[in-house]
Formats: sequence, C-alpha cells, structure tokens
Amino acid sequence: MAKALIGAGCFWGVEEYFRNLDGVEKTEVGYSGGETINPSYEEVCTGNTKHVEVVLIYYNEANLKYDEIIHNFWQCHDPTQLNRQGLDIGSQYRSVIFYYDQNQKDIAEKSILEAQKNIKNKIVTEISEAKEFFRAEEYHQCFIAKKKL
Repeated sequence: MAKALIGAGCFWGVEEYFRNLDGVEKTEVGYSGGETINPSYEEVCTGNTKHVEVVLIYYNEANLKYDEIIHNFWQCHDPTQLNRQGLDIGSQYRSVIFYYDQNQKDIAEKSILEAQKNIKNKIVTEISEAKEFFRAEEYHQCFIAKKKL
C-alpha cells in the first residue's frame, strides 16, 4: 500500500473527504512537521510545536494514483489562505504536501504550478519532505464519520 501525507486545515473534514475516495484503503489523522515528539492536540493548538494537522492516506496504486490524490488536495481546501482555513486560524492549519520520495515531490511541484493557473490568489502551500507522523488521539480518528452514526 502506498501512502500520502497532507495538511489542508482541520484534519476532521480533510480526512472525511479522502476517506471516501475510491482507492483509499485507510486514513489516520495526526501531526507532522513540528519539533516536539508525540505532541498532544492541546500542545499543537498552541502553535508552539510547529506541527500541522495532517491526514495520512493509505491507498492502492492500482486504483488511485498519487497525482489524483494531489488533484483532490487542491479541491478540498483553499490553498491561498496562510495559516488558516476559514474560521480555523493558526499555523497548525497551514496547507502542506509532505512527500515521501522524489516522484511525489516532482508531482507536487508540477501540480502547484498547474493549480496556480486556475487560482486567482497566490498559493501558499508548502511542499516539504515528510517528517515523522504522530497519530492524533483516538477521538479525532474518523471524527465526522463517528458523528454521523
């Protein structure tokens, strides 16, 4: 199974969006890109850890390609908002694509150029090498799906 790691605002909605894509086998929400080992939600929310709320996406490459995941990444949030998404404000909500290898990096860098052609305001999305993923507390996992039950 392949994996992708993205941040696009509050991880609840982003996870729900990707969890429902054909070819996605599993999702987990958590924190990445910061300086603290195994931070809590409360610590991340202070902004002091420098982590991003992220979604780790496990997918079947036979049914879903990385470039399709990145295409959906541009659709599921506003990549022009710096350190926020709508009413959610803070560096933990920043737009970021974490890549695991050179191919993912190349696809992400090409996609940002293509996306910018269709978006009036400047895209502020970061493209960075994947850092350690710290799984969020259990109550955050599939949060929206749990609330639908």
